[in-house]
Amino acid sequence: MANVFVTGASGMIGVALCEKLLAKGHMVYAVDAKPHPLDGTNNNFGFVLCEVSDTSTVQGFLKSQPIDTVVHLACTVDNDLDNMVTDAEMKKSKIVDKYIYETADRIGVKNMILTSTTMVYGIQKGRDPIREATPEKGTSNYVDMKLTSEKMMLKAFKKSDTVPVIARLAPIYTAEFTDNLRERVFDKKANAGFIFKDGEYGFSFCCMYNYIDFIMGIVAGPKGRYEGIYNIADKRQITAKEIVAYEREHHRIGAVLQRSAPVSVSYNKSKGKVDYRYFDPESTFANWNIDITHASNISTFRWNLTNTK
Repeated sequence: MANVFVTGASGMIGVALCEKLLAKGHMVYAVDAKPHPLDGTNNNFGFVLCEVSDTSTVQGFLKSQPIDTVVHLACTVDNDLDNMVTDAEMKKSKIVDKYIYETADRIGVKNMILTSTTMVYGIQKGRDPIREATPEKGTSNYVDMKLTSEKMMLKAFKKSDTVPVIARLAPIYTAEFTDNLRERVFDKKANAGFIFKDGEYGFSFCCMYNYIDFIMGIVAGPKGRYEGIYNIADKRQITAKEIVAYEREHHRIGAVLQRSAPVSVSYNKSKGKVDYRYFDPESTFANWNIDITHASNISTFRWNLTNTK
């Protein structure tokens, strides 16, 4: 069994991950500025309530245990930030990343997993699947923050025995958390859902449990060399039509407008610079197809919109 250290452990991803790790018999050590629902409920769970930027406390906690894997979820929008990624959040992330990486290297951690985002690829106009080697064209504060985290991580472990794993995560969802799905089919000005034509076009998303399974695969120790960047998404895209049907079924969306498709792909950079979830409908028919061939060597990606929980 492994000893796993989780930052941002009280966020949505963090809680689900801690539950899964404990269920598999692993020792879990976690930090977050918010209380954790599992704190005090399991002898295999150690939790410290503090800001991840509290360097001395977090470092002391890390050094007090023999850690095999660090899962860095802090400074992730869907975990513990709101939609607006400010300059202050970017600065905090850089400081946190630096000391987390340095400490992990110093204590000889086996695996270092960073939660990044497929938003780094930006708007892709071609039809080829978006692979890890696709140029990063994203333009937002969140993209800048995550690309900086990635570069710092690869540099920190270049000559280290620690295995760096960067998980570029597509926008996540669960049965109850569907904000990212709804952004693709909801017009806030009209206060109504919308689809272009019949809604047969799609987007790559990631059921949260597919990411949990991927992390568990890394914790288990894959065979061969497995360092580097991985795209993390569902096996297939989810169509706008499916999103509308799912949200209607769960009474989270009402009227749906049918619109003509935009004549060209554009993007409002100013609105998308700070707001993580801003989606410009004009970019609907860009290429949103994320390739997960590389990550499928680690996990099966069995979850989708029909079986999520």
